[in-house]
Amino acid sequence: MTTAMQSSRQRTIQFALSIPVQSALFLSLTSITLWTIYFSPHLPAHNTLHETRHSMLGVGCH
Repeated sequence: MTTAMQSSRQRTIQFALSIPVQSALFLSLTSITLWTIYFSPHLPAHNTLHETRHSMLGVGCH
């Protein structure tokens, strides 16, 4: 590898491991997971989280 390629790779690694990037990834994955669970059309998951969804998110009932 050339020095320029190593330097570019180091900058990429430092960026990927930075706190803001890690925070954004964590928040994105958490949001996607909660959205998927709370609004799941899968009946067992829907029934289990029904009251939680309505009390926490203020979502109106069917």
